[in-house]
Amino acid sequence: MKEELTQHVRWFRQSSPYINAHRDKVFVIAFGGEALTDGSFPHLVHDLALLSSLGVRLVLVPGARPQIEERLAESGAAMRYANGMRITDERALQCVKQAVGTVRVEIEALLSMGLANTPMAGSRIRVASGNFVTARPLGVRDGIDYQHTGKVRRVDGDAIRERLADGAVTLVLPLGYSPTGEVFNLYADDVACAVARELKADKLLFLQDGLPLTDAGGELIRELTVDQARSLLSERAGSLADGARRLLGSAVSACRSGVARVHLLDRSDGELLMELFTRDGVGTLITALSFERIREATIDDVGGIFELIEPLEQAGILVRRSRELLETEIDHFTVIEREGMVVACAGLYPDTATAVGEVSCFAVHPDYRGGQRGDRLLDWLERRAGAEGLERLFVLTTRTAHWFQERGFVPAQLADLPVSRQALYNYQRNSKVFIKQL
Repeated sequence: MKEELTQHVRWFRQSSPYINAHRDKVFVIAFGGEALTDGSFPHLVHDLALLSSLGVRLVLVPGARPQIEERLAESGAAMRYANGMRITDERALQCVKQAVGTVRVEIEALLSMGLANTPMAGSRIRVASGNFVTARPLGVRDGIDYQHTGKVRRVDGDAIRERLADGAVTLVLPLGYSPTGEVFNLYADDVACAVARELKADKLLFLQDGLPLTDAGGELIRELTVDQARSLLSERAGSLADGARRLLGSAVSACRSGVARVHLLDRSDGELLMELFTRDGVGTLITALSFERIREATIDDVGGIFELIEPLEQAGILVRRSRELLETEIDHFTVIEREGMVVACAGLYPDTATAVGEVSCFAVHPDYRGGQRGDRLLDWLERRAGAEGLERLFVLTTRTAHWFQERGFVPAQLADLPVSRQALYNYQRNSKVFIKQL
């Protein structure tokens, strides 16, 4: 019992930065109608209510495909498709409206639940929905009339923002309306992208069966830039499931139109919270640019660098540096930052008189090794050294000789170093010397 409580405290402390970071942010969350058909949906609703109670401004975009198919089967009809797109005739449209209405009522009912002894106990979650989406017909394409299947024309962002500012969870349904009063059947993921784009949402999250995305070795693909996602779509067009392929395309479209981050998550219990309140998440993040960046260090990075190198100093791998020394030498450092955390660092100390620079305090966090971060950091230092007119780099190491040798450093003697550095050599550590010509 004590161990469980300790783990709970540890998790809560680790998640607290995200609780603060997500407050007042706008998240658009899309999920398929399948979510309503199994017993796990109340858990998802509880998680959504938790996010709302923590100050996240939620816009929900539910799909309704299985509900529509059920209504069609009951009426003896079926949805027709052409070129991978739905044809919504008058009879199908009636089933669509009935199914979407049922989805809306079920979601509103669950969000209104405040029973004792449930995760919703004492909650006061208000839900707002409305005719937020103006649509136009898909029209006639290649001689095929898609009738009441439509495309998003405009999203009433002001109306949604008013609901969010009033503290309501806002529900945007996959139906659109024309100025002439027509109703159109829309794809929920298209609606979610359009809403996120109009609101300039901080996050767009898709919860879908058939995810997560994995690489050729079956490992989770944690992060993709837009260019990487487009390459993946091209390279694996035949092997990706239809749903994953469509969502990946939607994510690329959303990022290119200004949505900062799109998350693709499997629709499993707890996935949403694990994605939002842990550093690396459990899904695939699509961004216009990588959310991990390499840059020159600032005084604000001293604490992160100290925390990163302290275990290596205790193990005797790195020379001990005090926090005060780091503060005075911070201009020599470069860091890799991930979600506000320093995951790698290195110092470059130039000797301009001899055009030689020392690579020092080179460290990568244990949880983030294996992602070529060391190579990226070294490449950055080499380019920085070249810009400063240095011709050679050297490193003193006791444990990582092979790593530096594999990257072009060759064994050298103490006498090959600048005289000023020779005088500081620690014979007790007996570090090996390696030099690389730039």
